[in-house]
Amino acid sequence: MVSLETPVCDFGAPASDFTLPGVDGRSWSLKECAGENGLLVMFICNHCPYVKAVQQRIIRDVNDLKPLGINAVAIMSNDPADYPEDSFESMQRVAQELDYPFPYLFDESQAVAKAYGAICTPDFFGYNAELELQYRGRLDASRKETAAGNVRRDLFEAMKQVAETGQGPQEQIPSMGCSIKWRDASTD
Repeated sequence: MVSLETPVCDFGAPASDFTLPGVDGRSWSLKECAGENGLLVMFICNHCPYVKAVQQRIIRDVNDLKPLGINAVAIMSNDPADYPEDSFESMQRVAQELDYPFPYLFDESQAVAKAYGAICTPDFFGYNAELELQYRGRLDASRKETAAGNVRRDLFEAMKQVAETGQGPQEQIPSMGCSIKWRDASTD
C-alpha cells in the first residue's frame, strides 16, 4: 500500500465537469451535485484504511455543511478488478449501510480522477459557488486511525469559510491516504 499526500491547493482552478453513474441508479453531473454556496468533491473508496477511519466524520461534516449551502459528492475511481471491495455492488452496499447523505459515483474509466488530479483516497476538493477550487486539504488529524474526537475539523471549518466568504483558508494541511489504484500500473 502506497501512502500519498495531496498537493497544495490551486486556488481558483475550475471544477471539471462530469456525468457519472451513482449507486442510486441514476447519473449525476457536476451541476446537479453543486450547492448554492459550493461543492465538496471527495475521492474515496471502500477498502482504504484512511477512508474507513473517517467515514462517520465525512457523513457528519457533509450533514453539517448542507445547511450552509455546500453540497457534496463522493467519487470512487479505483480499479475494482484488483480491489473487489471497491466494486460497484460493494459501493452500493456501503452507501446503504452507512446511509451516505451524498451521491456516491463510479468513475470506471478513471477519467474524472485524472481530470481533477486526484491522487489518493481520501482526496478532498472544496469549491465555492462559482465552482472555483478553494480547499485541497485533510478532513482532520486522522490518518489510518481515527483521531481524538476533539480535534480541529479542518475540512468543515474551511468549507464553512468558503460558504460565508467564497474564499478558502490560505493555510491548509494536505490530506493523506492510499494511492488511487490506476488501471495502468505505470501511473500508480
